[in-house]
Amino acid sequence: MEKPNIIYIQSDQHNPEIIGCAGDDIVETPNLDKLANSGTIITNAYAASPICVPSRMSAITGLNPCETEVWTNDQILNSAIPTYAHSLGANKYNPVQVGRMHFNGSDQYHGFTERLVGDHGHNHLGSPRDAGTHGELLGTAGPKRISLKESGIGQTAYQVHDEIVSSEAVKYIDDIGKRDNNNPISLSIGLMLPHQPFIASKEDYEKYADKVGMPKNPAKPLDKCHPYIQWWRQQTGSEEVSKEEIIRCRIAYYALVDRMDKIIGDILDALDRNGLMENTMIVYTSDHGEQLGEHGLWWKQTFYENSVKVPAIISWPGHIPDKQILDTVINQYDLMATMLDASNSPELPRSNGKSLLKHLQDPIKNKWDNLAFSEYCMDDSSINDFSGNLMGNDVHAKEGGVQNRMVRKDNFKLIYYHGYDVELFDLKNDPNELNDLSKDNNYLNKKKELLDLVLKNWDPKKIHKRMIVLKGEQKIQQDWARNTDPEDTLRWNLDPAKDSTRLDK
Repeated sequence: MEKPNIIYIQSDQHNPEIIGCAGDDIVETPNLDKLANSGTIITNAYAASPICVPSRMSAITGLNPCETEVWTNDQILNSAIPTYAHSLGANKYNPVQVGRMHFNGSDQYHGFTERLVGDHGHNHLGSPRDAGTHGELLGTAGPKRISLKESGIGQTAYQVHDEIVSSEAVKYIDDIGKRDNNNPISLSIGLMLPHQPFIASKEDYEKYADKVGMPKNPAKPLDKCHPYIQWWRQQTGSEEVSKEEIIRCRIAYYALVDRMDKIIGDILDALDRNGLMENTMIVYTSDHGEQLGEHGLWWKQTFYENSVKVPAIISWPGHIPDKQILDTVINQYDLMATMLDASNSPELPRSNGKSLLKHLQDPIKNKWDNLAFSEYCMDDSSINDFSGNLMGNDVHAKEGGVQNRMVRKDNFKLIYYHGYDVELFDLKNDPNELNDLSKDNNYLNKKKELLDLVLKNWDPKKIHKRMIVLKGEQKIQQDWARNTDPEDTLRWNLDPAKDSTRLDK
């Protein structure tokens, strides 16, 4: 069989429920809807971590964070670990990447032969070079209250980045279309939207201003939340958020999803007009979700559904059914294994990913093991910022660190918080996670079963000790970068002038 084209599109922080084809009747996502209509959407796909870098490194390697040892956004993936790009390259593809991947360190390729647009952060953490901060929107890209206050109408550099990524991807596709060859293409496209700042253009914002309402699950009083969640909301200053802030952020987020869909549409149009949609597998996903005020929570960093689940759309006309919706529970790295299987590329030797191909083609005949894991671990020291300075107010810092893990098996989910009680949810009967069953005697056996799964080959105490060692090594690397000032080999410069807000306060 002729090798298919492989197109992988990954956004940043896209709530999997806020897509038209996923049932949202407010947001307009005609391009993602069209993609889903030509293939399959999977409604229970889980990121390996509800935070950017660990999730992305797991997705491309098929390894969990405890195996990559990338738990935080400032850790570096070992270049000796092969990625799906290495596998495609070994199969005579030319794996090209455009835009967001969130690689740290000197290796900005990890198997890609070309990157047409780089990430906006330093290659080397600790570098004295201009970090490209968000100007007057400084602080709004992180999990801090300021991102809720400074929300509304304006412009973010992230949208500028994505428009450049789209332009470069379209140019690459058009150039491929002009060539007289039949070599299949492998193109990975990384977008920043709809990641906060919760800032959208006037046109996009006003489109949703009278359509988006409050979250369907209002915030619990702080003392009714799980103790870990209490700590998290206090750390981020989100104990009490005004209705005006909630509405502004939600309107802007819907607008950013709409804009992202238009950007994706430009890429799909380029593939279509160049005759590259035939025998092409397209996968769309994100690195994690966005809670958007549900249960009083924002951003990601938890194991509740809106945070840890990701959109998963797979299109390969003629090879997998169209207009198919599956509630199969998958790990996100199963998407990568599927792309490698479809292209007959070598399996990654240590990958946990399993190809979905046969299951997609006949889900009744080819049953699936509905099991997914995710983990979120943080240091117990303040994390160094990109200039190598300690951030004394880092919201992730917690005495003893954070060692949390989740398992979803069939309809049940258990969330393990080291040092706290667990939470247990029956997602079939309680999809909004309102009823914690962990203390219900009727579910003691299920709780034990899932707790054993969570802790199998995963030791929170060993992880804590290992992260202390890694932090010491990282500090040396950051001091080295600060003093030697190494060049950035690949970088998109985030211009603070591209960030603005005209919100009247």
